[in-house]
Amino acid sequence: MNNDIKMLRKLILDIAYYGKDANLQSIFSSVEILWSLYYEVMNYNIDNMNDTNRDVFILSKGQSTMGVLAILAQKGFFDKEELKQACQYNSFISMQADRTKVPGFEVSAGSLGHGFPIAVGMAYGKKVQRLDGHVYVLAGDGEMNEGTMWEAALFCGSEKLDNLTLIIDDNCSIDAMIDIRSIQDKMKAFGFEVITANGHNITDIRKALLYRFENKPVAIIAQTKRGYGSATIMTDNTWFHRAPTEQELIRLKKEVDDFE
Repeated sequence: MNNDIKMLRKLILDIAYYGKDANLQSIFSSVEILWSLYYEVMNYNIDNMNDTNRDVFILSKGQSTMGVLAILAQKGFFDKEELKQACQYNSFISMQADRTKVPGFEVSAGSLGHGFPIAVGMAYGKKVQRLDGHVYVLAGDGEMNEGTMWEAALFCGSEKLDNLTLIIDDNCSIDAMIDIRSIQDKMKAFGFEVITANGHNITDIRKALLYRFENKPVAIIAQTKRGYGSATIMTDNTWFHRAPTEQELIRLKKEVDDFE
């Protein structure tokens, strides 16, 4: 794991500590995906986010909000000091981000199953208006239980929206939900070009994110592990929804530094 990604994970731990809440297992599984999008793949200019021809990222998997907030702070969309006010009264840093308050955050998706349909609408709008720019959307595997996901997928495939990439964070959360069998087979049936990638390998995920297929949207099944980057968070499911104490924060940051 490179040092930039370790720094990102430690910043996420800080936000969880300041905010006294987090879904660290889910956030950590998507870190490499988010980092690759913002640092290596997407075409955007922080000084001109009104450019209609830029790339767009929609977070449908709301549990990873703190990961996006950490990256936006790193990229300079707002001052990192704001993160210290996470989840406090009058702070715009929260577990579910408000796009009207957080610079650089595209959509207030809220409940699972909303971000992907919005992303499909954006991609369709770009097509109709003949605008450049690609639309990326990150969803969770458990989110694929939501009916809105499949309604959006049906429209996306039928309209041949090859300017959209859906990344499914396949961290085995779906094991605790209804078994929908092979997501890969279903996405193919809905008209997507489907590829798999190691969601923790920067080279692999970057290659997948840049993949295009004419007249078909792309679905990336990103194979990940919940809590990746910390041995404790990976193996202790109490970290599914809690924040570290001061002593735990010190220990977890050391784990991130030592993680290979």
